[in-house]
Amino acid sequence: MIERQLKQLILPRLFRGKAIVLTGPRQVGKTTLLRMLMTETDKKTLFWNCDEPDIRQKLSNPTSTQLQADIAQADLVFIDEAQRIPNIGVTLKLIIDNFPDKQVVVTGSSALQLSNSINEPLTGRKYEYDMLPFSCEELIASRGEMEEKRLLERRMVYGSYPEVVNLPGEERETLSNLVNSYLYKDIFAFQDVRKPEIIEQLLQALALQIGSEVSFNELSKLLGLNSQTIQRYIDLLEKSYIVFHLRSYSRNLRNELKKSRKIYFYDNGVRNALLGDFKPLQLRQDAGALWENYLVSERIKHNTYSLFYGKSHFWRTQQQQEIDYLEDIDGVLHAYEFKWSANKQPKLSQTFANSYPDHTFAVINPENYMGFVSGRM
Repeated sequence: MIERQLKQLILPRLFRGKAIVLTGPRQVGKTTLLRMLMTETDKKTLFWNCDEPDIRQKLSNPTSTQLQADIAQADLVFIDEAQRIPNIGVTLKLIIDNFPDKQVVVTGSSALQLSNSINEPLTGRKYEYDMLPFSCEELIASRGEMEEKRLLERRMVYGSYPEVVNLPGEERETLSNLVNSYLYKDIFAFQDVRKPEIIEQLLQALALQIGSEVSFNELSKLLGLNSQTIQRYIDLLEKSYIVFHLRSYSRNLRNELKKSRKIYFYDNGVRNALLGDFKPLQLRQDAGALWENYLVSERIKHNTYSLFYGKSHFWRTQQQQEIDYLEDIDGVLHAYEFKWSANKQPKLSQTFANSYPDHTFAVINPENYMGFVSGRM
């Protein structure tokens, strides 16, 4: 069993009078984490799977009296796939306010529905965390740094979804099933998407642009939709934990790009499955883009699980001077360039260095990337 970093965030926050809410994409192991927590506690537990119709009915509009009868014998209440319950936020509020000695842990496969249901009722009453595919740190802790280095190219091609990692040799089938069966399920279930095929076309277009600035106008022309619809669909894809974005950094210079964004995939394997391209790296033209997506997504995982309080960006000027990745922490900029070839050693833009003297700079390549993805540099 591969230990999840989130477990160490959750355990010290139990029984503080707040719900713990875990959101993230389907198939990343949220239910497995709940069951792991159940086995490691000496508290009495209750597990509700909201895929079951009777559980959905029980939790839809209960009274506090009904809830008291249902959870009387439990200290820890686990509610899995809670986004399927109408008014789940009100139900959780009733439990927290009326039974402060109980602890509720809730999972949801999407921020689309669950966040809308719980944000207002649970204001000040919840800890909320994202759970993502396996991080490099989690895999190192389980299998060792040397083994993960050996598997780096496979991670860049096939990604790190739990089933992909645990079933070597079946990666293509696993990812194809994931993309075809689960990837868009929440969007279609909860949102008005009139042409579902457009979502796949949009994702394929984004998959070809990782590491590049994304233009809503260009995507609009390509897909025959207005730019507002493109922005809405991308927002849905972000709330479904398929993609995320970085904004361009700007503080001083007139020629800095101020409103640009790059879009990345949380998982390289999903990106490659959308394109139907699992060629090995030595045969690919996009190895540099895959390297950038892998590093940024792994850094985002690290920052998510370490409660990172800084801001992540990229930097570029109108003259095409650029930095792949920036972190702004307490006013100090930490700049990183990503190079798949360890022989390439780019220099930091002098324009950037002069404009932002409080900075650090590092080039991340396959020889030193372990320090970057684990937050040691």
